[in-house]
Amino acid sequence: MAGKFELFADAADKFRWRLKAGNGEVIAQSQAYASKEAAKKGIASVQTNSAGAALVDLTDAK
Repeated sequence: MAGKFELFADAADKFRWRLKAGNGEVIAQSQAYASKEAAKKGIASVQTNSAGAALVDLTDAK
């Protein structure tokens, strides 16, 4: 089963999304957005930018 984004309203009536893996585990969650459209744009940004994102291992910085 593929992962999925869930869009929801939090207790403060702000919009957030969470990304769930195929097994249902939450693997990422967003900040709070004032509007549903802004939250959808956040999802689109993650979808677009994560495909080619580099891994920066900050544990090697020391």
